[in-house]
Amino acid sequence: MLMYADMKGSKDAKDMKGSEDAKDRKGMKDMKDRNKDGEGAKDCCACSEKRKERSPEEYKDLMNRLSRIEGQVRGIRAMVERGAYCPDILVQTSAVNSALNSFSKVLLSNHIRTCVRNDIKDGNDEVVEELVATLQKMMK
Repeated sequence: MLMYADMKGSKDAKDMKGSEDAKDRKGMKDMKDRNKDGEGAKDCCACSEKRKERSPEEYKDLMNRLSRIEGQVRGIRAMVERGAYCPDILVQTSAVNSALNSFSKVLLSNHIRTCVRNDIKDGNDEVVEELVATLQKMMK
């Protein structure tokens, strides 16, 4: 498989990058559409059938965090493409990992305060086992 660095400056590299950027933009549009109208989770094999109504504030905060992370990842990609020094890339990679961990903490906190609390109040104690299983997956 040809990498961008192998084809740097060629028309094929520009065409490849352009088509991938278009796919990325389409994917983000699809994700936004799915979140707004609640459809589309069935298309993802890892998603459950459960849904969560998020407040506009929570939704905006999560989407802003993801947009920043996406920008950081694109920045790392650009660093690799232009041949940046390895430690500089590693520092940025660490920043992305921290941002993802922060995103996960916020999402988990919101989940416990809303979904888990409400399910327990409604007598659904199975949510505790679901939470334990989720935490075990996160801590691998």
